[in-house]
Parts: sequence; structure tokens; C-alpha cells
Amino acid sequence: MICDLCPRHCRANRDRTAAQGFCRMPSEPVIARAGLHFWEEPVISGSRGSGTVFFSGCNLRCVFCQNYDISTRGVGKPVPVERLRQIYGELIDAGAHNINLVTPTHYTEAILSSLAEPLPVPVVWNSNAYESVTELRRLRGKIQIFLPDFKYADNSIAGHYSAAPDYFEIATRAIDEMFEQTGPFEMGDDGLLKKGVIIRHLILPGQVRNSLAVIDYVRKRFRPGDVMFSLMHQFIPCGRVSETDFPELNRRLRPIEYKRVEHALFASGIEDGFVQDPGSADQAFIPSFNGTGV
Repeated sequence: MICDLCPRHCRANRDRTAAQGFCRMPSEPVIARAGLHFWEEPVISGSRGSGTVFFSGCNLRCVFCQNYDISTRGVGKPVPVERLRQIYGELIDAGAHNINLVTPTHYTEAILSSLAEPLPVPVVWNSNAYESVTELRRLRGKIQIFLPDFKYADNSIAGHYSAAPDYFEIATRAIDEMFEQTGPFEMGDDGLLKKGVIIRHLILPGQVRNSLAVIDYVRKRFRPGDVMFSLMHQFIPCGRVSETDFPELNRRLRPIEYKRVEHALFASGIEDGFVQDPGSADQAFIPSFNGTGV
């Protein structure tokens, strides 16, 4: 497979078993964990949990990634498409409100095959927003909920921390396409999201201005009732963050930083969404990527 699935356009030969390309993964899905997840936004997790499938590999190089073992180190187990479809069924049988595909972009081909027949629950595309619009258009009708993590409005920071100096332009076009596919979000009578876009944003230590710019962009781009916005407080030093590599990130978010961003969100006119409790910045909320459910 000559890969052109993401904005990297690296055109690596990701055959069935070879770990190639910027994502360092084969074309066959590699999965680190599949199970019910209760720590997503309430409209996703509900009371029974979101049926999350954590894919290995990534097309970003976020130095602070909380899933570093799977995004960069490649921890996980290869599975054929047939098994991937079975995993969906097992999660649904266990009570999952939805099937939540985490970091799925580089496995678009396999995922499309696995979704050839519709599922009885919504499918969530849980990504870093660094997506090709062309590939997103192939998902039309297969994905009901998009959950992009809109990381940066400042490309200099995106280049430094995630090796993506064109992140803002790529991500905003991708989010526009996601919204084009779903339209304004819709809630079910059970309080769960039926379709729509939830834009996430993680505040980084020392990068309040970046967060304020993200909020300002979303405020200007979307009308009330179009999308939800989820402000995340869960940063803890992970990945390559250390005293020698990225010392400016080697700390927790200061209360004053979060309060400043939270205040800007509340003042922005963005009405629909979520904010996290400071207690979410805890290692305990990071799943164990031990092959459970694979």
C-alpha cells in the first residue's frame, strides 16, 4: 500500500506487515486496547461507557503525548479487519453506547472495510484533527460523531511540539469538513450525542495565548448550536517531556493559567460544551495499554 492517507503525504509502502511511513505502522490495524471507557465527555461515555478502540501509531509527534507508548513506541497487536469488526460487536454486546475509534487516521482503509455494514450504535472518529479532507470525505455516512482535538492555533508551537508547522490550516479545514458531514449536533432523549462535532482543546503549560486563540477561532467560525467545545485540564508531563528535553512543559498547569482560559471560554459566547475538573490531571485516567479486548 502506497500511503497518502494523511497530510504528510509520505507515500510510504505500508504493506500488510511492514511498519513504514511517518506513522511507523503497517496498513493492517495495530490495536493496544479495546474496552468500555468512562472518562470521555458525558454525552459520549454515558452510563455504560464508550466502546473505545485505541489504535497504535500517529501522524503527529507530540512530545507530551499521554498515549506515548502506543502513539510513538508502537505498543499494540496487529489484527485483521475481520477481528476489528468482531471487537466492535463485543463492545456493543458489553453495553457500549458507541464505537470510539481513537487515533484512527492512518488506518482509514481498514476502518472503512470494517464499517462496510452499519453498526447499531454511533461511530466516533476521535482524532488529532491533522487530517486530509479528501480522506475525510470517504467517511461520509460511516461516522456520526467527530471528536477532533484542536491542539494549536499557533503553527510555531505546533512545529516545535508536534512536528506539524502547518497544523492550523490543516486542522481548520478538517474540522470544517467534519461539520459539513454531521451538521449541527443532535442529542438523544437519553442525553447522549447522536451526531455532531465536539472540538476538544488541551491547555499546555505556558501556552495560554494559544488556547485563547483556539477559543477565539471557534467562537468566530461556528454559531451557537453548531458544535460543542470541550476544554481539557488533564495535562501531566508525559512522553519526551523531561528536564533536559522540554523543561517548560515539565510541570502541571497552574491554576491561574486554567482560570484565565476558562474565563475566556465563558466570556466567548460558546454555549455548548464541557470543562474539566483539575482532578482530571492524574495518571490514573490514562488507560493501561496491555492488549485488553484485542
